Amino acid sequence: MYEVKLKVELEDKVLEVTQGTTPYDILCDYFKDRKDVISCRIDGVYSDMSSEILKDCKLELMTFEDDGARDIFWHSSAHVLGNALVNLYPDAKLVHGPPIEEGFFYDVDVTDPISSEDYEKIEEEMVKIMKKNYRFERVIKSKEELLEAYRDNPCKTHFIMKGVDKESSVYRNGDFFDMCLGPHIRSTGVIKAVKVLKNSSAYFLNDPNLKSLQRIYAITFPSKGMMDEYLKRKEEAKERDHRKIGTELDLFFFSKYSPGSCFFLPNGTIMYNTLIEFLREEYRKRGFKEVITPNIFCTQLWEESGHLQNYKENMFIIEGDTFALKPMNCPGHCVMFRHQDHSFRDLPLRLADFGVLHRNELSGTLTGLTRVRRFQQDDAHIFCTKDQVKEEIKGCLEFLSFVYGVFGFRFELVLSTRPEKYLGSVDEWDRAEKALADAMDESNMPFKINAGDGAFYGPKIDITLHDALGRRIQCATIQLDFQLPQRFELKYRDSDGQCRTPVIIHRAILGSIERMMAIILESFGKRLPFWISPRQIAIVNMGNPDYVGKVRSVLARFRLDVIDDGNTLSKRIRTAETSGYALVCVVGKKEAEANEINIRFNKSNRNIGLYELRDILDRMADEKVELDSILPIDKVSISK
Repeated sequence: MYEVKLKVELEDKVLEVTQGTTPYDILCDYFKDRKDVISCRIDGVYSDMSSEILKDCKLELMTFEDDGARDIFWHSSAHVLGNALVNLYPDAKLVHGPPIEEGFFYDVDVTDPISSEDYEKIEEEMVKIMKKNYRFERVIKSKEELLEAYRDNPCKTHFIMKGVDKESSVYRNGDFFDMCLGPHIRSTGVIKAVKVLKNSSAYFLNDPNLKSLQRIYAITFPSKGMMDEYLKRKEEAKERDHRKIGTELDLFFFSKYSPGSCFFLPNGTIMYNTLIEFLREEYRKRGFKEVITPNIFCTQLWEESGHLQNYKENMFIIEGDTFALKPMNCPGHCVMFRHQDHSFRDLPLRLADFGVLHRNELSGTLTGLTRVRRFQQDDAHIFCTKDQVKEEIKGCLEFLSFVYGVFGFRFELVLSTRPEKYLGSVDEWDRAEKALADAMDESNMPFKINAGDGAFYGPKIDITLHDALGRRIQCATIQLDFQLPQRFELKYRDSDGQCRTPVIIHRAILGSIERMMAIILESFGKRLPFWISPRQIAIVNMGNPDYVGKVRSVLARFRLDVIDDGNTLSKRIRTAETSGYALVCVVGKKEAEANEINIRFNKSNRNIGLYELRDILDRMADEKVELDSILPIDKVSISK
């Protein structure tokens, strides 16, 4: 039989393969040592490792470090969890098992309640399935076959009736199968370690009026070493849980009287306002104009913006559906832009807003400061011409790099491009995507491309932050928007006096102030950066009230507390250190006579002149750096 030969571009090679060859075949034939490959992309599309290659293409072999491949790995692991649940609970009806930010879950309709006592046997059953190394096999079934297969599962039949036209795929491994579009890893044996994390109740389709289900969360890895590292990080995270630190530092609390809305105590309010003022200072330097917009708008605004049709379930609607608390600032900024006449000379117009936002998150999803109902963002919208997009994006990227650099956070960039359903012309999208890509290239910022994942109204740059515990968190966003300017009929006059439609750049760097506070607390623990700490200086007083008064006066700019509780010197120092003070100082007779302060830092202590210390602290606060970056503690000399 005549064999059709195809060219496959892979890394820096062009391979000649027979039509029908799979990515797994290529991996085995050419890259036998690549044990880290778990998935692939064919011409930019994530695919099964067993997919037959039918035409010339570009092939990419993906590892667990790739976001999309990791989602595929965890989605495949959810199938293994579903298989284990069906084996253990014969009456179990599987509903929904997606990957999430950290692992995956499966919603299941089962008679017997599942508790933490069941975790071990679920893990053991999953390990059995993993060791069997079942292949994930894609099988096409007609709608009628699917309805018959799931005739006793009303949740699955709902999905079939709603989402399947004539046929759809299921994935089989061994005797188990589950309706799914894929793709998947090659086999269950690729999964090497599993841990069931927690369980909870959940409603079908997140609707409290529908069936109550049980949700089991788990996580898996392609090596036991990765699992060990993850569990170690989890233990560290428990100690650094922002809710625990928030209580210990008297920062905030939550109450049943306003679920999902934080009560910030004086210390927490200091930290919150310091973050906002940090952004305000930068706004003044970078040409942003801060505005204030209402908290409540009539629903006509949300109809005009499209949010009422697509986001109503997450909004707080009041007064008989005629008003709503705002869940975002962009429609209000469009009203503000439309209120005034604009020429091309006014652009770019950069509007910033710290307005209070409310989103009606489900009670089961509320988690400390990371998921709340009431919050503020460092929200900004840039109204500009299409020709200005690239330079504005470069400015956003530089701003982002500066702010994250202050905290020492690393980040990754991903360009999400035109989806299947989109607003505007292909030419508009191509030019916008090129502007974003050029901006990142010219800013010397590497990025990946997530093809087809842009919003329908414009391409975007997704920014993933890496915190001190190695977790990946999305906070910032840079989003082009062609839609809102058209929906609100926004116009500016060009140099010829013709009316043109501007482009909007949605931009947030910290994202939610609440969430960023949680990230900072969990990254730094109690020893927060000096400039943002509500507990900047602790003065341990050894019986010199007059000199302590002078110290307070000289260091009046800073947040300073005196520890004078009658305990021994060592106990008072220990109290200050464990209470999260950024700088611990001792004042005794010797210091008073010499006009000095004894500073304790990194298990060392040195004396330094009071006014010299004030100057150093001014630099620390202004430049947002720590003491050892200005004056290494082992080089601090005793003042004469």
